[in-house]
Amino acid sequence: MLRAALILGLLSAVGPFAIDMYLPAMPAIAASLNADVSAVQLTLTGYFVAFGLAQLFYGPWADQVGRKLPLYTGIGIFIIGSIGCATAPTIGWLIAARAVQGLGGAVLMVVPRAIIRDMHTGTQATKLMAMVMLVISVSPMLAPLAGSGLIALGDWHIIFWVLAFVAMLSLALVGTVLPETLTEEHRVKVNFANLWQGTKVLMRDPVFMGLTLIGGFGFSSFMVFIASAAFVYTEEFGLSPTGFSIAFAVNALGFFGASQLAGPLGEKFGILPVMRWAIIGFAGFTLVLLLIGLAGFASLYVIIAGLFLANACLGLILPTTMVVALDPHGDIAGLASSLGGTLQMVTGGVMVVITGLFFDGTAVPMIGAIALCAVLALVLALRTLGIMSKEQAASAAAS
Repeated sequence: MLRAALILGLLSAVGPFAIDMYLPAMPAIAASLNADVSAVQLTLTGYFVAFGLAQLFYGPWADQVGRKLPLYTGIGIFIIGSIGCATAPTIGWLIAARAVQGLGGAVLMVVPRAIIRDMHTGTQATKLMAMVMLVISVSPMLAPLAGSGLIALGDWHIIFWVLAFVAMLSLALVGTVLPETLTEEHRVKVNFANLWQGTKVLMRDPVFMGLTLIGGFGFSSFMVFIASAAFVYTEEFGLSPTGFSIAFAVNALGFFGASQLAGPLGEKFGILPVMRWAIIGFAGFTLVLLLIGLAGFASLYVIIAGLFLANACLGLILPTTMVVALDPHGDIAGLASSLGGTLQMVTGGVMVVITGLFFDGTAVPMIGAIALCAVLALVLALRTLGIMSKEQAASAAAS
């Protein structure tokens, strides 16, 4: 399991690196390309929306042809997008190139999750997902620092040249050490009828949709933080790019550190109680932080501490909702993974755009948007986890 986690984690980390590495450069990009904050945030929105929509394609394709060919194709597209970003002369060009990056990078979200479902289910899948997230966790800690270092060596363009090189290494990894996990007898022919039938099954499943959207609003909160934090930390609190990278890493550490506890806690207490208390904690911490901000006491260290606690809860929410949502749909794991990922990414992209309308470079709008995501996740959880509890009780009574 450790070898699989390392390989899948390294592949899955390419996408987060494409997000996190250039975050310290966002103010510099705005100055270099004569763009305002909302335009620079669109480079994230364009990436996330393209990333989300492309998953609808990669999942079914991976169910038909296996896992490796889609990986080759997506990583190749990502390389092209990275080169486009590195040569961008205008903010419009950069937004478009980031969308191309997202089109390619989506494969590294869908296929590794489907591979995990090919190999394991239940708590074993949660353990593997958590181990993969442990490998990915180096991204929010190292990628911004790496971006800061690259800016010091040259300018923001070099960041995207490095991303192109990292993607080339990933392509070599897929070709040399990643096995094919979907056997011929388990492949599903892709046609409109199969896709439509599978989509109807998923869309009519209240548990799948509920868990997907709970994870979606949780992930949206992290996307809002990613899109806003560079401006809040550097402009309101005066941090340098390196200082921002360290603050960002601390906040992200709460998320990825807690994600490693998802599997053990799920085995000890049950996945449903872990999800329930994590969602309650997520909403509680963000609402308290919002009240502190509205009262005018949201200092830099208070924000870092509050988001650390909230993100720790989020680290328990995302891997559990992903695994439990896919568990009953092993025969269409690729489609389920892609549909779930699309709904989550599009939800996040919409929340970033909405936040941009009210964002003024200060912390309160950012915290308010994060708290809104947490409350929406809590409302959905009250209904979804209730349905799951009733289903478990009925199953226990029948047996």
